[in-house]
Amino acid sequence: MPIEIVVDAMGSDRAPEPEIRGALLACRHFDVCVHLVGPEEVLRPALDKALRWPGATEPNIRIVHASEWITMDDKAAQAVRAKRDSSMRVGLRMVREGTAAGFFTAGNTGAAMATAKMVLGMLAGVHRPALATIVPTITGTPSLLLDVGANVDCDPDNLVQFAVMGNMYARSVLHTASPRVGLLSIGEEDSKGNALIHDTLPLLRAVPGIDFIGNVEGRDLFNGRSDVTVCDGFVGNVALKSIEGAAKLFSVMLREALKSTVTSQVGALLSRRAFADFKKRLDYSEYGGAPLLGVRGVCIVGHGSSNERAIMNGIRVAAEFAQAEVNSGIEAALRQP
Repeated sequence: MPIEIVVDAMGSDRAPEPEIRGALLACRHFDVCVHLVGPEEVLRPALDKALRWPGATEPNIRIVHASEWITMDDKAAQAVRAKRDSSMRVGLRMVREGTAAGFFTAGNTGAAMATAKMVLGMLAGVHRPALATIVPTITGTPSLLLDVGANVDCDPDNLVQFAVMGNMYARSVLHTASPRVGLLSIGEEDSKGNALIHDTLPLLRAVPGIDFIGNVEGRDLFNGRSDVTVCDGFVGNVALKSIEGAAKLFSVMLREALKSTVTSQVGALLSRRAFADFKKRLDYSEYGGAPLLGVRGVCIVGHGSSNERAIMNGIRVAAEFAQAEVNSGIEAALRQP
């Protein structure tokens, strides 16, 4: 039985083409049924056109009408209140009502978080949701970083809950048997860090069921020392944007270096597969999107510039999240004394 996933078809910078093509790819590669939410008069001709795309076949795709959508320029709080028939709100309502297992959007992140909190509500015991993202490591295994922007200001209890949620997601979706959880700081020693770090350390050491390894540094995000790294949303968002910028810099510098001499061009041709693998490991589209952990449902938030491959993987992540029953595990873990 296909897993029902809702896609905000008006979310990305170039909507709805990437969403529609991504849905076609997802239906081709995964056992899903995709509900595209947005104005039917916009989506229907775009879908008909995409079905003429080479290799496209009649998929498990449905169109769900929504008369409004939230743009990247909209102020999140205002748009959530004013646009009551937005594609985000209609799609998340389907998740709340049980007609879909998960929701994906590449739209306005602030609006997605606010709408998810309002429509889905919070899991029992969770005070604030957290956005998590996958970070590539030199070991080849994925690492989870949270929060990356949902909460600019946090207290120690928030970080403890992020650790519990990240640990459960790493176990259930990333299939890490015993995730090592680290607290992002400016040094490994307990004496390093600000007041938030100092107050959080003893609380995390007392949490049952997680393998807390203490403070980790920024370089540890990539060397595989921790499987889950916890921080407040301000620090996490700065780290995430730095990672994205560095990945683009490395790709551009490598491309320029390979074109600089005849010898390097020959070497590039001989090593084309290796360079393709390198680019793939740094490509955000391979990871699909950031799960919003802590809400009562499955909500995945993708990059505004997502292409069809990123949309496809976002749908895949939403389906895996729903199948893994992460939320019930989070609630059970937070109930522990």
